Amino acid sequence: KKQDVDLGEYKWLTVCDAENKGVELLLEPNAHEASKAYQAAIYADGLPAQILAVDDLNAEYERLKKAGVHFTKEPFDAGTVLVAILDDTCGNLIQLVQEK
Repeated sequence: KKQDVDLGEYKWLTVCDAENKGVELLLEPNAHEASKAYQAAIYADGLPAQILAVDDLNAEYERLKKAGVHFTKEPFDAGTVLVAILDDTCGNLIQLVQEK
């Protein structure tokens, strides 16, 4: 994590790569009823809440699998890209994609 600011009931929590460079991702609480319904609906339909590009999908898949990450779809060919989908254990599907 990069930033962890206590805001009372919630926190301002961000994560980024190990060197604290590049993209910083803000993790938001899922407290609003509309966001909960949206999250549940796209999860039930198998739609990813987020898509992340990676340089080597198979290497990333193996690394995450060894770390205990559960994938709902193992790497597969989707035409111009390779794709894998993981469950983040918080009610979201995350898609990893690699351009060919």
